[in-house]
Amino acid sequence: MIKKIFFSILSFGIFFGCNDINKEEADLLVINANVYTVDDEFSTAEAFVVKDGKFLAVGSSKDLQEKYNAAEVFDAQGKTILPGLIDAHAHFYGLGSTMQTVNLTGTKSFEEVVARITEFQKEKNSDFIVGRGWDQNDWEVKEFPVKDTLDVLFPDTPVAITRIDGHALLANQAALDAAGITLNTPAEGGEIEKKNGELTGILIDNPMALVENAVPQTSLEDQTFALLDAQKEVFQYGLTTVNDAGLDRSTIELIDSLQQTGELDVRIYAMISNTKENLDYFLDRKPFKTDKLNVRAVKFYADGALGSRGAALKQPYSDKHNHFGALLSSVADFKATAARIAGSEYQMNTHAIGDSANVVVLKTYDSLLADAGDRRWKVEHSQVIAPEDFKYFSKNIIPSVQPTHATSDMYWAQERLGPEREKGAYAYKKLLDEAGIIALGTDFPVEQVSPFLTFYAAVARKDTKNYPEGGYMPEQALTREEALRGMTIWAAYSNFEEDEKGSIEPGKFADFVILDRDIMKVSEEQIPDMKASATYLGGKKVY
Repeated sequence: MIKKIFFSILSFGIFFGCNDINKEEADLLVINANVYTVDDEFSTAEAFVVKDGKFLAVGSSKDLQEKYNAAEVFDAQGKTILPGLIDAHAHFYGLGSTMQTVNLTGTKSFEEVVARITEFQKEKNSDFIVGRGWDQNDWEVKEFPVKDTLDVLFPDTPVAITRIDGHALLANQAALDAAGITLNTPAEGGEIEKKNGELTGILIDNPMALVENAVPQTSLEDQTFALLDAQKEVFQYGLTTVNDAGLDRSTIELIDSLQQTGELDVRIYAMISNTKENLDYFLDRKPFKTDKLNVRAVKFYADGALGSRGAALKQPYSDKHNHFGALLSSVADFKATAARIAGSEYQMNTHAIGDSANVVVLKTYDSLLADAGDRRWKVEHSQVIAPEDFKYFSKNIIPSVQPTHATSDMYWAQERLGPEREKGAYAYKKLLDEAGIIALGTDFPVEQVSPFLTFYAAVARKDTKNYPEGGYMPEQALTREEALRGMTIWAAYSNFEEDEKGSIEPGKFADFVILDRDIMKVSEEQIPDMKASATYLGGKKVY
């Protein structure tokens, strides 16, 4: 009897020991989750396995527990998990840099702007005060400010504060002097504003570079702090890949070095700023690719912004007589640059806001890409499109839009455009119908970093106070599935990265975010307040 019991115990141990031995080893097993895989069928799952930084298998908790022996098992207890979110258009380094300067976002008057600058200077005692975020459209007096107050308060310290969209700047006299700007300075591709024969301090688009070039260069240490600060900010919102819309070679090389040493984890899709130096260096080389950095696009600015009336329109602004905005480069220069990029392996991503800028970009793209194969050039913003020009969009000419621009601009967009022209603005559903794909981003720090605000603006077309009732041009809203695809797999496709990220499928990077609520089912009004409970990049918890 004792022998029988002994052999039974031994057999039991051998059976389960063999069972464990037969299991495949893995690093992480996530079970009991509500996983939106964002695969072709938009299927859901309850578990997945991670090994060597990539998804190994996706399925049911029971099946994966039977098949895999993981070093770590995480019970999600029913929480919702999405693929790592991708911001298809942002300014990652710009966000970090802005965090080191005066934050003017949300100011309700120029007096509040001045108060923040004064408080900043008391603390920092800067030799050259820089800030960003003011928006005169949010003030009671909706006019550009002038430099007089800053001249009085800071007679010897240059002050340069940029509008929230990055397309207008207010400089005091000390900053204008540092930049060598006078009444006679030319302003091609923009404006140096004058009133009563005097400079107001307002610069729009191209002339801003004169002041920006006068700002002392930041140290390598400060640049590093900026990148690491930006990383902390994006990880807490579940972003694992960010498209940085305009970087110089030195910043790209710094990003690469910090990623190689493990200090910077976030994945960056880098768009090269359109300068002669950058193009001469990069276009003669093949695109540069690592697991965390992809350098294969050129960022070109066709025009300015609608809020500062720099967007190039076919007909005059409805609220400014005989004013059309402006192209920032000649059509000939744009076409020559586009042809040069077409002759390389690089993608072209062009900022185009007004309908005049958009048609120049779309027709040029169309002529160059007709027989060029799979190039996936993007129109960044695609903001105001004439009815006859939507037809140019396709999977090779991709609209890359920022839904919160619609809900930020909706209060005054009709004043700028008039009711008829407005129908072709922020037309995300129409763009999707034409292209079959749409990439979604934020344009932070122009807008807030939160991708949940992007999702909300795309599907609800409202601000966070539930205005307007029924949504702004609700016929242009995206479904929740379309919005999520735009922030994951379609954004990845627009970056030529759909085989490595954008969905939770075997073989792809194990980038995922755990949410505090189910974004596909929660009531609309709860979406803006959603949070990321945890963010994983390559199977490693980074937030």
